[in-house]
Amino acid sequence: MPQTTISCPRCRQMIQANVEQLVDVTHEPAAKQRLLSGQSNNARCPHCGYEGRLATPIVYHDNEKELLLTYFPPELGLPLNEQEKMMGPLIKQVVDRLPAEKRKGYLFSPQANLTYESMMETILNKDGITPEMIKGQQERVQFMEKLMQVTSKDVRSELIKQNTKIIDEQFFALFSRIAQNAMQSGQEPIARALIEIQTQLLDETEYGRQLKESVGEMEAAQKTLQDAGKSLTREKLLDFVLESPNDNRIRAYVSMARGGMDYSFFQTLTEKIEKAAGDEKTRLEGFRDKLLQYTSEVDKQLEARFKQATDFVESLLAQDDIEKATQENLETFTQDAVEVVNQLLRQASEKNDYARMGKLQKMIQVLQAASTPPEVAFIEQLIQLPDEAAVEAALEQNDAMVNQQFVDALSGLVAQMDSQPDNPEAKEMSAKLTEVYKIALKRVMKKNMG
Repeated sequence: MPQTTISCPRCRQMIQANVEQLVDVTHEPAAKQRLLSGQSNNARCPHCGYEGRLATPIVYHDNEKELLLTYFPPELGLPLNEQEKMMGPLIKQVVDRLPAEKRKGYLFSPQANLTYESMMETILNKDGITPEMIKGQQERVQFMEKLMQVTSKDVRSELIKQNTKIIDEQFFALFSRIAQNAMQSGQEPIARALIEIQTQLLDETEYGRQLKESVGEMEAAQKTLQDAGKSLTREKLLDFVLESPNDNRIRAYVSMARGGMDYSFFQTLTEKIEKAAGDEKTRLEGFRDKLLQYTSEVDKQLEARFKQATDFVESLLAQDDIEKATQENLETFTQDAVEVVNQLLRQASEKNDYARMGKLQKMIQVLQAASTPPEVAFIEQLIQLPDEAAVEAALEQNDAMVNQQFVDALSGLVAQMDSQPDNPEAKEMSAKLTEVYKIALKRVMKKNMG
């Protein structure tokens, strides 16, 4: 996002800020996250230390959810006709970008918001986030602020005991994001303090202990599967699952080896159940019920990821200049999105849809012309770092890149190296990649369960 030179609201010196008056999610999906996370329309002055939201008119558009919102800061003090003159060209730009078949009635009645907060609430409500959920988030933020103000570990422990109800998955996810933002913005003392608090939370809360256990079970499952290597079969995978000491280990196997848990896998388990009797049969049936539940959960997550990637690619295909749209959104492309592009190209080829094929091929050309994928370049950087602390710091600084796809890429590279047992260089590389994988996996697990 290009930066704009503005006058600091406090000291009036010229500074750089990310100003976005038109947030067109249909045209650029990443714009929504920038708005919600406060990356856009916020100023930070290096001269006087001012930091806050800018009084900027905003037009927000989401064609899929039929949302066209406007917000004009009352502090600007402009009459209604002047406001309309400023908003009009932005709304026209929204309409002009849309193909005729997507121009619906909502475009003729933009929803005006008297406050910035009401606009954000409308956006979040459309995503299924209720005012009660927002209130709960605010309570979590206030609790974090209290923890930051306390320097005594004992006093902090008492605060933790008093607020156990809100120390949950959402709390850890929010806590992690705040710590990462502090590190990325150069506030290292705050980031270190937050990490220290997080360690205490992991030790002293029920959810924290469960989170630590889950990460440990993921590491144990990953080692078992790695040790099996090429000799891993569906039968052996089933044996590993049946030997799991707890549900977290079963979940770990499902998340890492879902592809092997197909019809044949479940048929083998069913045959075992039919041959068993008494307590053993009950035990095996319990395993089957859990596996069906966990695989269903993973499948739903994969479907959601695939839909998100498909919607993103389709939003780019709807643009007239596909090359420009792809170039502007390179950072938003995930491995899922790349796979969707290839799949859509195959489908278009089968249907002889030459117009769509042409757009998709242009998109692929832009992707191929880009330098080494950022994930690969980042992995190459990580394996050169001297120790675990350096790797953790690098992961914190590049948190947006550290997701399930990134962990999957690491796992795939480890598997490639392990497939060359007679190559000492591959063995050494596998060891380095495995260490990075473990550290990245912990981080992703905290973000996902957290």
